[in-house]
Amino acid sequence: MKNKDIQNKEIKNDELKDEGLKGNEKIENAIASLQADASEERLAHTLTVIRRRMRENGQFIVAVEPPSGEEQIKVQDVKTPDGKNWWMAFTSFEEELKGSNSVMSTFLTDINKMFTSALEVDEIDGIIINPWNRTIMLDKNLISIILGNY
Repeated sequence: MKNKDIQNKEIKNDELKDEGLKGNEKIENAIASLQADASEERLAHTLTVIRRRMRENGQFIVAVEPPSGEEQIKVQDVKTPDGKNWWMAFTSFEEELKGSNSVMSTFLTDINKMFTSALEVDEIDGIIINPWNRTIMLDKNLISIILGNY
């Protein structure tokens, strides 16, 4: 493929993205960098990138469980081997599709609102962004740092 073809493909893919997801590749790149070189500086950079996307009114894709009976829709959670419960969030539809072996119901949510809600729900320990690939686990302490509560 020629450079021009690659650029045209990237432009076309960007046009298909939901407006709230445009820019989330910055989060994916920061996470990939953190995974390659786990350090306090890289973690601080990654949290800063997430905060910037939040302040730009960025969105995540969230998996939800359909309501049963009178219940409201619940954000789908995953339990890690240590017994902790985490909400799952995805930076793009591509990330969502990478590891799921079942069809998930999803919706877009404001990053800020999701983080604020996560701090209020006692049943979860935090949020895992992109659990299948470019993963970062944000416990409530890290979420508070991103929100600027410290």
